[in-house]
Amino acid sequence: MARFVVERLIIMVPTIVVLSLILFVLMRLTPGSPLQPIAPNANPLNPEQQKNLAHEWGLDRPILEQYVTYVGRAVHLDFGNSYVYKSRSVMEILGPTFLVSLHLGVMALAIAILVGGTLGVVAAMNQNGPFDYLCTFVAMLGVSIPNFVLAVLLIVTFVLGLKLFPSTGGWRTPVDWVLPTITLSLGPLSVIARYTRSSVIDVIRSDYVRTARAKGLGERRVMLVHVLKNALIPPLTILGPLIAAVVTGSPFVEIIFRVPGMGRYFIQSITARDYPLIMAVFLFYGVFLQLMNLLVDLLYGVVDPRIRFGGAE
Repeated sequence: MARFVVERLIIMVPTIVVLSLILFVLMRLTPGSPLQPIAPNANPLNPEQQKNLAHEWGLDRPILEQYVTYVGRAVHLDFGNSYVYKSRSVMEILGPTFLVSLHLGVMALAIAILVGGTLGVVAAMNQNGPFDYLCTFVAMLGVSIPNFVLAVLLIVTFVLGLKLFPSTGGWRTPVDWVLPTITLSLGPLSVIARYTRSSVIDVIRSDYVRTARAKGLGERRVMLVHVLKNALIPPLTILGPLIAAVVTGSPFVEIIFRVPGMGRYFIQSITARDYPLIMAVFLFYGVFLQLMNLLVDLLYGVVDPRIRFGGAE
């Protein structure tokens, strides 16, 4: 296993380099410039000021030299200063905000896995029954409703209507965590429920499950030992991208509920063409996604001992 992990980590290096190159080129080809404010009432910089600012940020150098300089600094986790928050480095911004996004994402992911997995299993065990249709409806609803629409619905219902929550945002007390967590969890919950249902149904129809029942094994033992363990592989496959997407922050949820997470700063960096912050967020997401995929691959071997790493049988 150690050799497999080392090989995967080595393979990650050229992937990250290619990703950084693509991002760097796209940033430079995007119309507009971080040298000019985008607010309609902002005072534009004159050509001399733009020239001085470009020299300070290194934007007047050849693009290849800019990229090599950027990669050399990024290796040491130095992504430079933000163009918008000039007195703060990118790491000073992303460090605390990632912890908030991580907190929100872990809570949402826990709900999604527990509730989504349970709904999928129960729906599969009651295939074509009323509960199956109810679980399928909930899953389709969760996939169809964007999280920013759901956020508004929850605010109107539970804050303005029922008045169960005193405010619509912040991240000070556990009460403030409830609505953002529910909003962020519904989409992954629905995806996990659908994958789990389909996987469990396929396994239930397998020959070895029918053989286990024919031997007189109880339904509970059949489900726990023969069905669930073998049905976990497909849901595990989607966990890597889901974890990376949820844990690294949802811009719309964080903006609506005023959560001081990484997603909110990402939206601001896009609108302001804050190259260092945009690059850092994308690179962070790419690295995190690859690490989560590696974790999922390792979990395959835990769930199914027949799976061997490195191609060995």
